[in-house]
Amino acid sequence: MNPDRDSIAEAVKRVIIAESGPGLQPSALTEDEPLGGELLRISSMRLLGILTRLEDELDTPLPDDLFAGRSYDTVRDLVDLAVEGAEGSPAR
Repeated sequence: MNPDRDSIAEAVKRVIIAESGPGLQPSALTEDEPLGGELLRISSMRLLGILTRLEDELDTPLPDDLFAGRSYDTVRDLVDLAVEGAEGSPAR
């Protein structure tokens, strides 16, 4: 069974915090938090690291077609991407 949105959101937040290092708890990070804002300051290179770690954390490949024509401005954008990736992967 694929994980639900809440567990995916928690995983995304854990990875973002691990990669950006602000010392927050995942529960303190809202989905509206800007990735490039004052708190997270995630660069495009760091974003690539986050996406790679998400694939590992969720044990789900994120197909290249999920990235076409999209921008990632908030935590919600990454949660949505991870949810789409999980929904598109075979149940484990």
